[in-house]
Amino acid sequence: MRGPHNIWRLIRTGATLERTGAMNVVLDAFDATPALRFVAKALGKPFKFLGYAGDPSMPPATRALTALGPAYIKFGQVLSTRPDVVGDELAVQLRVLQDKLPPFSIEQAKAEVEKELGLPVSAIFSEFSEPVAAASIAQVHRATIAETQEDVAVKVLRPGIEKAFRKDVDAFYLAARMVELFSPGSRRLRPMEVIEHFDGVVRGELDLRLESSAASEFAANTKGDAGFQLPAIKWEYSARRVMTLGWADGVSMGDNDAIDAAGHDRVALGDRVLQLFLNHALRDGYFHADMHQGNLKVAPNGDIIAYDFGIMGHIDEYTRRVYAEILFGFIRKDYKRVAEVHFEAGYVPADKDVDEFARALRAVGEPIFGMDATRISMARLLTYLFEVTERFGMETRTELILLQRTMVVVEGVARSLNPHINIWEVSNPIVTDYISKSIGPRAVIKDLSRTAMVLARFGPRLPALVESALIRQQEETPTPRPAFRRWIILSAIVGAGTATGIIAALQALS
Repeated sequence: MRGPHNIWRLIRTGATLERTGAMNVVLDAFDATPALRFVAKALGKPFKFLGYAGDPSMPPATRALTALGPAYIKFGQVLSTRPDVVGDELAVQLRVLQDKLPPFSIEQAKAEVEKELGLPVSAIFSEFSEPVAAASIAQVHRATIAETQEDVAVKVLRPGIEKAFRKDVDAFYLAARMVELFSPGSRRLRPMEVIEHFDGVVRGELDLRLESSAASEFAANTKGDAGFQLPAIKWEYSARRVMTLGWADGVSMGDNDAIDAAGHDRVALGDRVLQLFLNHALRDGYFHADMHQGNLKVAPNGDIIAYDFGIMGHIDEYTRRVYAEILFGFIRKDYKRVAEVHFEAGYVPADKDVDEFARALRAVGEPIFGMDATRISMARLLTYLFEVTERFGMETRTELILLQRTMVVVEGVARSLNPHINIWEVSNPIVTDYISKSIGPRAVIKDLSRTAMVLARFGPRLPALVESALIRQQEETPTPRPAFRRWIILSAIVGAGTATGIIAALQALS
């Protein structure tokens, strides 16, 4: 429950930040105002002795978050992908967070499985291993289904994790309120919306039925993607706190030596992982938003296997077009068009000068394109782009948080496989193909067809809708002349008929 009682949790948090030396790092990263610094110090310094010590071998911010527990670790992981919020230095520190915690006992895991599935573990699985991976929210066991002898991975939520996260997230909301109150300049970064985004991510991860559903939808979208696999969900052995899916055999995407030893082409893998992400984001609008090396394997046949579907990203078709046009504009060095897209999408206030913004974008793009191809970074471009848009009053776009985050992570994965990868060269065919399909003549016809179908569907109701609207306006405006009203209704009917005609014509052409 949100409220002043959460101040104690913030005091404990502040005390830990002070004790681990992370307080100044965090305040500097957020460019905190004197008022915010005073409040933060007041909540931390006098109670420093209450803070957790953490692991002295870790960087200060990482040390503090790991000491504070799972919710803080997860929050740190989310912030590590937001250099526009926390700054580059702190983002680098947070990226070293390991998604590993001490596991809970196998007895507790079996008890959770039995409670959720309603049968003894021995009746479902002939084998059930000790934990093979333990993360901040759940851990994974390798098991064998008794009936089919199929090897599977069984993911089990930590006991009591929902209650623990709820308490910490409530404290995060209070902290965001305080940041907005004492640091007005931070409102552009929408701290409350960032916490709401984090809250939504965590809620999705705390119901494994939602993760199973996400995996199923993702599999349906990507079933035709060459060189890409997803483990199958075993619905009959899955529930809210337990998820069972096929075991993924392969080598970790983060182990280059093992990849080389298995004879896989790392250059091709680097290209493919980047192109797969762009295809999923642009083509489907639904993408794996946690594509780090720990969630990717390389199968014996060279396919990329993705798993852990707790964080998935979704962007609507209009946002996809905007994102693609921005990337495409930079690829062509058409900075005026990139600027116009920002204005058209409402990303930059309309009272700003589009030509001046275009010149600022040129200052972002030209130095990057002047680099050697292997040093060109899309993640760096996005970071520079956010710096420029900040100067022009652009607010944080919460719908792009996961997209930006995943782009940074995926680029890192691609470069770890092939340090000489040319990000733009690999991305160009995917972005160009999407642009041609979503903005060209075919896209116009498709949009008109959709509009016509909507008009046709509501055609029978249009006269009544128009008449109701006119009646509601009678109290504010003079009653329209009957002839005028009949003309409006007639126009609506003709519009519906025209829409139906368009659909028929399109069907005849197809």
